[in-house]
Amino acid sequence: MTPAIFGIAGPELSADERAFFKDADPAGYILFGRNCIDRQQMRRLTDDLKAIHGRDRLIVSIDQEGGRVARMKAPEWPKYPAGEAFSRLFEIAPASAIEAARVNAEAIARELALVGVTVDFHAPFDVRRPETDDVIGDRALGSEPMQVAALGRAVLDGMARGGVVGCLKHMPGHGRATMDSHKELPVVTASDAELETDIAPFRELAGHPLGMSAHIVFTAWDDSNPATLSDTVIVEIIRGRIGFDGLLLTDDIDMQALEGTIPDRGAAALAAGCDIILNCWANMDDQRQIAERFPDMAEKTAQRLERVHSAMGDQPDEIETADLIAKRDALLALTEQAA
Repeated sequence: MTPAIFGIAGPELSADERAFFKDADPAGYILFGRNCIDRQQMRRLTDDLKAIHGRDRLIVSIDQEGGRVARMKAPEWPKYPAGEAFSRLFEIAPASAIEAARVNAEAIARELALVGVTVDFHAPFDVRRPETDDVIGDRALGSEPMQVAALGRAVLDGMARGGVVGCLKHMPGHGRATMDSHKELPVVTASDAELETDIAPFRELAGHPLGMSAHIVFTAWDDSNPATLSDTVIVEIIRGRIGFDGLLLTDDIDMQALEGTIPDRGAAALAAGCDIILNCWANMDDQRQIAERFPDMAEKTAQRLERVHSAMGDQPDEIETADLIAKRDALLALTEQAA
């Protein structure tokens, strides 16, 4: 099995994609707006992907957080609020905010599960700071580590109740980045002691089976390599101090924070200790080269992948999200009432 998650070019599999995916047997797939037209089309696509592998327990992933980060868009799907809405409520009513985050995540997960999506790269556990770049911005669940951990735990729990596996991202923390890693490489010069704040939320949820790295240089730990490509950060910080032993994905390996060819980036990430290359752009040449260079995943990676499979729920035949959304909205309305 190729230790990679691959993108898909359009709303249906091409003949070339179908043949390649069957031969390469990647760990899974990621969907974007180009793959999400309506419920019927998405279910056909995800059913096709699972049929290639002959199993339902397959990573079919998406970024569906709410706010700016939503691949499945209105009017076909409901709009969901960004993390900041729950952060504001937490400041006046923590228990209500935790419940609102949980039911919101469960509603998202039920929509995802209905169309065959099994993994949502949600929630960001990045601690927001005054200088945090807008790439995180209102996606963050707060600026206090334990608040982020509490709301993040609620999101993961809500996802699980809806049958979908959530994700810890972006380890070891994206909150101090002052630039967008999609476009350039952020460098964080905070001290080791200061960075304890950033890793604290991840440590609280370290037992979760799925996580994602950050394309950020942390000079206190490795002044030459971003976390995704740093064995020091992955082994000593993510696996060591955070204590995360789940499946570790790279952030999108195509992002401009990284240099070199896509296959070379993937090779460096695996060598540093990442388990899975996340290759989003659906470039067939890149995907073929990755599959040729890495036809087999490590045994430890396979074990971690199986833990993710075990956390997946059954696909529903129908959804009932109206009550969940109504409960969320009633809770979020407390923020306006307190203003």
